[in-house]
Amino acid sequence: MTSDTSLHAAPATPDTAWQDEIRAGVRHVRDLASLPLSPAERAAAKSAAANHKVRAPKAYLDLIDWNDPADPIRAQVIPSPEELEEVEGELDDPIADHEFSPVPRLTHRHADRVLLFPTYQCAVYCRFCFRKESLTSIGRGYTREALEPALAYISGHPEIREVILTGGDPLSLPDAALAEIRARVEAIPHVRLLRIHTRVPVVLPSRITSGLVAALQGRLMVTIVTHFNHAREITDATEAACRTLRHAGFVLLNQSVLLKGVNDSVDVLEELCRELMYRLGVKPYYLHHGDLARGMAHRRTTIAQGQALTEALRARLSGICNPVYVLDLPEGGGKVPIGPCYVEAREGGNWRLRGLDGEVRAYAEVVGA
Repeated sequence: MTSDTSLHAAPATPDTAWQDEIRAGVRHVRDLASLPLSPAERAAAKSAAANHKVRAPKAYLDLIDWNDPADPIRAQVIPSPEELEEVEGELDDPIADHEFSPVPRLTHRHADRVLLFPTYQCAVYCRFCFRKESLTSIGRGYTREALEPALAYISGHPEIREVILTGGDPLSLPDAALAEIRARVEAIPHVRLLRIHTRVPVVLPSRITSGLVAALQGRLMVTIVTHFNHAREITDATEAACRTLRHAGFVLLNQSVLLKGVNDSVDVLEELCRELMYRLGVKPYYLHHGDLARGMAHRRTTIAQGQALTEALRARLSGICNPVYVLDLPEGGGKVPIGPCYVEAREGGNWRLRGLDGEVRAYAEVVGA
């Protein structure tokens, strides 16, 4: 198990048949010719795809309404010429992954946790990805040797309690690779939790198999952070995939990105958050303001728009269904909540607070001596 190529060369089994869905989808620019696009759309998509790789499994492409140019799933994966329109202030590395990378394939921005990048390849390449500049080399898949410096770093830093597998998409790797990575991480005594950030349950739910579950189970608490952006992505297949992960004992959370033209309405976000919690058993965790990735100005809302949306959600949904609206600050400042503030005024221990009904009420603190 020394290269991405050898890992994917195994004969098809129930735990690797999901790769057929990847092969049947769009994997290269030339595959755009198979999609029901107009000649002008195809030419524009091909031009945009030259700057950022294109990939989408067949199962995800099948969710697109090709008669709707504004289809929210289409907007997430089909290249657009607007991606070529970079504006001042956009960045190659919007959250300073590289600045906080003491060794290859690892980012250590917060004391008790690190990002570990076992692969820079994905089952789907989202057009809005803030790591799009890293997803360019086909040779940056998983190898045992590539992770050795990162694992040694984690072992040498006892303050690290949580290892976050990201990339790239960790669940695009075969079971054998995942099992090996999990075993190596859990052999480090001070690590307590393994977190996995993945789009796979959304775009390739057939990948969630008993073999994958077994590969991830061990000493560590496991948290799976999915990435649903629209309720149209929630299907019988994604429901079954999330049920499998829940039954395995994994904690399920979801991170969405606020995207103009995809989910920037309170009705769309309300349906998404309700279905995540009520149907999938996935807690809406973060709603990300769009990062300053190059070519994505056409998908970013203003912060004020995001605050208005999350304030409306707070009035409509129970707390368990509400995500926290956050901005991942440039220069490694981390994720900070930027949702609406309900404090109108304060004088000492006397507060004026705006309720969910819009009324401003007085509140006096009562504390012991």
